[in-house]
Amino acid sequence: MIKGKWKCIIIWRLRLGPTSPSKLRRDIKGITEKMLLQQLKELMDFQLVTKEEYLSTYPLRVEYRLSPKGQEVLKSLEILQRLGIQYIEENEIVGLQQM
Repeated sequence: MIKGKWKCIIIWRLRLGPTSPSKLRRDIKGITEKMLLQQLKELMDFQLVTKEEYLSTYPLRVEYRLSPKGQEVLKSLEILQRLGIQYIEENEIVGLQQM
């Protein structure tokens, strides 16, 4: 569901709230428009992200947001982030003690 380089990054960015594809592309360094749209489609296929189209506005406005399932995956990413920070802090302490 979240394999690959970009899906976790997209989910992590969407934790900040609904956003347009152009804003997502600006915020995620190195991702191409084609790759972003492909990854968003796959995340929608897994029901982790939803797409809302505002047809009554001109120009057409599109926003992506985390679905309830996406929020659950985000909780897992937050746990992984916490474990990573803990690992880094513990290894820095160990590294300093060995000096």
